[in-house]
Amino acid sequence: MANIAAVTDAEFEAQVLKSDKPVLVDFWAEWCGPCRQVAPILDELNAEHGEKLTFLKMNVDENPVTPSSYRVTGIPTINVYQGGEVVKSIVGAKPKAALLKELEGLI
Repeated sequence: MANIAAVTDAEFEAQVLKSDKPVLVDFWAEWCGPCRQVAPILDELNAEHGEKLTFLKMNVDENPVTPSSYRVTGIPTINVYQGGEVVKSIVGAKPKAALLKELEGLI
């Protein structure tokens, strides 16, 4: 996920909740196989749709507060925030076509 910026607990409110455009946050961990599967797909989506949607990633091991407050219990979890609220939550690794379908209307 080299192309997607990381967000921390400390930056979450400013970068995600107060953003004027929708923000997709990928909650992931280094040890998570499905997270590594979905990473290149998110890189592609970021390259194709980054002007409409901000893509960020959050390491749940390094930033436990935010995932806990949004009840992220399984990873990867992809949440889309708009106007400070979760408008879409996708749990588990999905192929690109399935992610695009889930994100319809947002990108």
